[in-house]
Amino acid sequence: MGPLDGMKVIELAHVMAGPVAGLMLADMGAEVIKVEKPEGDDVRRSVPPEVKGESASFLMVNRNKRGVVLNLKDPRAVAILKKMLATADAVIENYRKGTMEKLGLGYDELRKANPGLIYGEISGFGRTGPYADRGGFDLIAQGMSGLMAITGEGPGRPPVKVGAPVSDITAGILLAMGIAAAYARRLQTGQGQKVDTSLFEAAITHTYWQSAIAFATGVSPGPMGSAHPLNAPYQAFPTADGWINIGAANQGNWERLVRLIGAPELNDDARFSVNTGRMAHLAELTEALNAIFRTRPTAGWLQVLEEGGFPAGPVLSIAEMHADPQTRAREMVVATDHPAAGRVETIGLPVKFSDTPGGIRGPAPVLGQHTREVLGEYGYGSAEVDALIAEGVVR
Repeated sequence: MGPLDGMKVIELAHVMAGPVAGLMLADMGAEVIKVEKPEGDDVRRSVPPEVKGESASFLMVNRNKRGVVLNLKDPRAVAILKKMLATADAVIENYRKGTMEKLGLGYDELRKANPGLIYGEISGFGRTGPYADRGGFDLIAQGMSGLMAITGEGPGRPPVKVGAPVSDITAGILLAMGIAAAYARRLQTGQGQKVDTSLFEAAITHTYWQSAIAFATGVSPGPMGSAHPLNAPYQAFPTADGWINIGAANQGNWERLVRLIGAPELNDDARFSVNTGRMAHLAELTEALNAIFRTRPTAGWLQVLEEGGFPAGPVLSIAEMHADPQTRAREMVVATDHPAAGRVETIGLPVKFSDTPGGIRGPAPVLGQHTREVLGEYGYGSAEVDALIAEGVVR
C-alpha cells in the first residue's frame, strides 16, 4: 500500500524529470494518473531499445501509473482535466513557463477550486530568476552547475558528463520530496502550495564537497577521475583482471589498508602517513598502490579486504549489478507483467518502510489504457466517452 496510500496525483509531465517524481510518489503508494498528449509522451518514441514494440525507457519510469490521453488543444479536454484537478491532492508539470497559465491551469486559477492542491513544477532553471524562460536538458544543467568541470580523468582532458542523467533523476526525487513535505503540511493546515525545483538546482546539489572547497579556498576544484577531493586513497585501482574501489576515507582505514595489503612501509613514508600528505602526493600514492593491486585479481583482493573489515568493492557493469545478490535481496530488480511487452524487469523502490512498504504494483500503461476507466470515475458515461474518442478529444 505504501505510506502515501490515499494520495491522488495528476502527472502532466513528460520525458524524465517530472515522470521520475511521479514514479517515486507512485512507488510509495500514491495513485498517479499520467495525462499524455494524443501521440503520447516523447519517451514512447525513444527507441531502441524496445520490448516487443514498447519503449524500454518509458516502461522504466512510468510503472505504477494509470494512463489517460487528453488533447489539451480542445477546450473540452481542458475541462476534463480541470475536473480531475479539482479533487487531486497534487499535480506535477514540466511544461515551459506560461504554458499552464495559457490553458487556464495555472496555480492561481486551480487553487480557487482546490485550495488544498499541491502544485509541483519542474523546469530547466526554476520559475524565477533571469533564466526562468529557458528550456533545460540534463546535459546543459550538468555543464552550468559545475558538474562537468569536476567529472573526468583529470586536468586538460575534454569535459565529461556523469554517465547517468543525474540532474533529471535528482530533480524528480527532489520534487517528490517537496510534494511529500507539502502534503504533510497540508494534512495539518488544509492548505496546498506551489513546489518548484529545477534540473539546474538538482545538479548543483551534487557539488557539496567541491563547493565547500571553493568557498573555503577561492579555488575551483577540477576533475580527479575516481579520486576524492578530500580523502585518499578513495578511488578505483586496477587489479590483475579488472578494477577495485578502495575506501580509505579516514586514518584508521588507511592504517588497516596498508596492513591488509602487506605494505606497512607506506604508512612509514612521510608523504603518506597522514591524509594531508596523501592528498598532496596523490599521484605518487596512486602509482604505488597501482603496482600492488595489479598483483592479484579483484576477487582475491575483495576476500582479503572484506575479511579484514575494510570497505572495498568491485566496479560492476549494469548487468552485473542487476545480478548481484545484494541488489536482489533489496528488491532493486523486480518484474511486472505488461499487457503488450509481457514480463518486464524494472528497478525497485530504493526506500524501505517497515510498516507501510511501497513497491511496484503494476507496469507502465499502454497509450490511453485507462482513459475510459478514469473518465468513468469522474462521471462521464460510456456513450459520452465514445463521442469524445470519436471527436479526438480523448484517446
